[in-house]
Amino acid sequence: MTPQEIKAALGAGLLSFPVTHFDAEGHFAPESYRRHVEWLSGFDAPVLFAAGGTGEFFSLSPSEIPDIVRAAKEAAGKTAIVSGCGFGTHVGVELARAVEKAGADGILLLPHYLIDAPQEGLYVHVKRICQSVGIGVMLYNRDNSVLSVDTVRRLCDECPNLVGFKDGTGDIGLVRQMTATMSDRLTYLGGMPTAELFAEAYLGAGFTTYSSAVFNFVPALAVEFYKALRAGDRPRCEAILKDFFYPFMAIRNRRKGYAVAAIKAGVRLQGFNAGKVRPPLDDLTVEEEGMLEALIAPWKR
Repeated sequence: MTPQEIKAALGAGLLSFPVTHFDAEGHFAPESYRRHVEWLSGFDAPVLFAAGGTGEFFSLSPSEIPDIVRAAKEAAGKTAIVSGCGFGTHVGVELARAVEKAGADGILLLPHYLIDAPQEGLYVHVKRICQSVGIGVMLYNRDNSVLSVDTVRRLCDECPNLVGFKDGTGDIGLVRQMTATMSDRLTYLGGMPTAELFAEAYLGAGFTTYSSAVFNFVPALAVEFYKALRAGDRPRCEAILKDFFYPFMAIRNRRKGYAVAAIKAGVRLQGFNAGKVRPPLDDLTVEEEGMLEALIAPWKR
């Protein structure tokens, strides 16, 4: 896809981040992963993100990510695949080029590793990665990589393939300033953990859509909520929040890292052999998996 084509796809509907499947030894398990991506691509999600945050990008080696992208592309059919990208600038450039070669339709640039950086350093970092590839790039604004509106404006002037802005800060004032200033130059995605909890506020701030982690294991429910939200059906949205998302949030909040581990547990409970999360994350306890299994029972495939 061209950058403008992936920009249009990103804004066309609900998005999601498939978990990365591992075998008993903790290695990438491509067959199980392909089956899961193929199942997800049968629902209404125009773009799936391979090796993203929910896909444990932070625990993958750079050499593993192109193989994950290839497996996703093989399984996704007409669904576009955006790859996670990140680390420092030099590694990020190498990885961006590698996933472009592997067939990625775009990249999501996750926060760089560890250190806080000034706006000028962030500008150079993003610019070099954007200019290293021909595919579209989306920023993930969160943690130690929060770009100002002025920095994003400069990058948009310099990088025609910068097409998206995903927010994980929850700072509605900042995101509203971004959408008001940059207008339709970018596609805007909500990216808070369990994004449905914040979706109404983000849409009110001018965001285009959001990425749903629970789409990994209850895709029909995730799509139903999205459609109700876009239709302005507040009673149905509130019912789904009360019946599913708030109880899920209670499980997710029991330990750090469960924003990923609980999603992977849900995928296993739906019958996919996704394996365990990699350290430094830890899996749900047996009791917690039982709680999650009871919650998703009405939506088992």
